[in-house]
Amino acid sequence: MNFTDFNLNPSLMEGIASMGYEKPSPIQEQAIPLLISGSDLIACAQTGTGKTAAFLLPLLHRIMLTTEHDDFIRALIIAPTRELAVQIDRQLEGFAYFTGVSSLAVYGGGSGNDFDNEKKAIKTGANVIIATPGRLLSHINLGYVDFSKLGFLVLDEADRMLDMGFMPDIQRILRSLPEKRQTMMFSATMPGEIRSMAKKILHNHKEINLAVSKPAENVLQAAYIVYDSQKIALIEALITGKDLPLVLIFSATKSGVKEIESALKKRKLNVQAIHSDLEQDQREKVLNNFRNREIQILVATDIVSRGIDVDDISLVINYNVPGDAEDYVHRVGRTARAEKTGLAITFINEKEMGKFHRIEEFIQDTVRKLPLPVEVGVSPDLNSPENRHHGEKRKFKPRNKSNFRRPPKPQV
Repeated sequence: MNFTDFNLNPSLMEGIASMGYEKPSPIQEQAIPLLISGSDLIACAQTGTGKTAAFLLPLLHRIMLTTEHDDFIRALIIAPTRELAVQIDRQLEGFAYFTGVSSLAVYGGGSGNDFDNEKKAIKTGANVIIATPGRLLSHINLGYVDFSKLGFLVLDEADRMLDMGFMPDIQRILRSLPEKRQTMMFSATMPGEIRSMAKKILHNHKEINLAVSKPAENVLQAAYIVYDSQKIALIEALITGKDLPLVLIFSATKSGVKEIESALKKRKLNVQAIHSDLEQDQREKVLNNFRNREIQILVATDIVSRGIDVDDISLVINYNVPGDAEDYVHRVGRTARAEKTGLAITFINEKEMGKFHRIEEFIQDTVRKLPLPVEVGVSPDLNSPENRHHGEKRKFKPRNKSNFRRPPKPQV
């Protein structure tokens, strides 16, 4: 199947061709016809499967059917992070280049001038608004956002917005939108809260469920059992002299990101970090440097695990075992995108074996444990008394049954 089979607007097809798209991915193949027909949709697909294009292309096609180059807001796309909002806006600009459909990304973290520029653009008019919930609410509360002509709503990474506590903001935004609209929800996982929300805001909707909560088959997964003190040396051993143009390292904390960046720079590696202490323009510069291969290694927290759109990441390293099994899926999904292969490696210290075992249960796969390179040293001895029970659930057993007294029977 090719994109020409969807009978999309010719101007939109020019944008698709200029972006180098030829054959649709499975989520695109299933979602685009449903959305072109006007159905509400809830779609569950893992990261890196092309779901952004799956909603952007039918959205742009339908906007072009309803109006020609007016200044009304026709569609709203809500995303959990500014990185994801910027990513969606960039992709939309590419697809819409020949169509005349305008867009605006609205997100926090910038200066007062940025907010004023957003305000002017909203009042002047943009056909598609891509926004983070909090920033959009700030504009809505000031009374100049006109959603009266809106016909399309997209909630992207709905599960992430739930995890980040955005649902009250989403509910407030929904109250300002026309009830008659086409609504699309995209999520990497489908917890009960998401299904409950879908029932409330979708009408006679269709559902797509693809490869829920499992890494893509073309991601080669591996792990090392390692002391924390060995991790930097292990990174150096894995990267030095290897053909790895782009490497993404995830750390559990912002302070950890900074420490890793500093340690790798001391070892003369080409590395930069991205975290919430950076201004928005600084963060975008770092991401562009990474995207353009001006830096080899990007160190980040989960803030970019769903927001970075780079197809050629050859290696993802989990410096810590993710606290959530679903976060593991999203992290490793940053490699092996667009049907390419990639490698995802997790560092497991002596206290994290139980946590990683739960991830393996979640993805229904056993990740291969590799021996440490000789220059890094010896792995922790997991059979030692201090390590044997880490991560295990212990059952309570009274030491002496004679000392375990039953409560007295009530007097009658």
